[in-house]
Amino acid sequence: MKVLFLTKYSALGASSRLRTFQYLPFYREAGIECIVEPFFNDSYLERLYNGKGIHLLVFSFYLKRLLVLLSILKYDKIYIEKEIFPYLPPFAEWILFLLKKKYIVDYDDAIFHNYDRNKNVIVRIFLKNKIDSVMKYAEVVIAGNAYLAQRATDAGAKHTEIIPTVVDLKRYTVRSEKKEDVFVIGWIGTKSTFEKHLLSIKDWLIKAQQLLNVELHVIGITKTEVFLGDHVKLIPWTENTEVAHLSKFDVGIMPLRDSPWERGKCAYKIIQYFAVGIPVIASDVGMNAEVCINGETGFLANTEEGFLGALKFLITHEDTRKEMGMKGRKVVEKTFNVEATSKILTNIILN
Repeated sequence: MKVLFLTKYSALGASSRLRTFQYLPFYREAGIECIVEPFFNDSYLERLYNGKGIHLLVFSFYLKRLLVLLSILKYDKIYIEKEIFPYLPPFAEWILFLLKKKYIVDYDDAIFHNYDRNKNVIVRIFLKNKIDSVMKYAEVVIAGNAYLAQRATDAGAKHTEIIPTVVDLKRYTVRSEKKEDVFVIGWIGTKSTFEKHLLSIKDWLIKAQQLLNVELHVIGITKTEVFLGDHVKLIPWTENTEVAHLSKFDVGIMPLRDSPWERGKCAYKIIQYFAVGIPVIASDVGMNAEVCINGETGFLANTEEGFLGALKFLITHEDTRKEMGMKGRKVVEKTFNVEATSKILTNIILN
């Protein structure tokens, strides 16, 4: 079987790396010939992450994807991340449907809210139902969580499977005992999620450093003009070093605003923290509440009082903290790992 994977990003983009690229060895082992064509390339992502201009590059990406689509007849199936052409009507997916060319579409974010809740009224009018149409035409919709799956069902999708975003446990080992005495709270993410989510609790983080004598590690951010406290380390992200840096955390945090977009998040940060055997403090929003078992593998906290109280408990109860972290690791070993989900995805593609 020959399958064309239309990813949104190259492997440098987290969603594409985790939803497609990490599965390719499993697909190939099952006899699937995989051809991957990203929409955005490494150069685009590097400029995006560094805050540089990207608008002049975009037209070339649309043209390249159009040329790729001219060869779709030679593939047995098409695997699409999110949509074929961002911010255009779903004409390409509709053509695949008319040609009876089966396609699978994958969602790890509520990108339908890019359209139905867009600030631009023209986008809302003409594209609010775009992703519903893409889902409806698909042979299978892969959804990262129940919120996304419900949207697919409401759109009339023929077949929906919930498959979370997961880690490769071969890369993640349980953290060893630290030599340093300082207690570290940590976060990992990109510039956009840093600005949207972590900065929303910056006052809590500053107070935590002042009152509880902790250090904050932020992976994925190398500079910021926003004051986050006197004991902060900004750490550049690389795929080769992220696990080593995560292993220096004593607790991982995943704050989110309670909004429709956040309800579509797949709690991947929590899964990463669990994979190295540390507990979490996370907002009680969307899938966070499904993955983090409050009081068992960490704490759900939506207020400053709840956040600081959970943090103080974890600092002062070392044995319980370690036990929570190991319970989280077991959750990942059972459910949120690529060995488990690759079998399901391979069967979906082959059938």
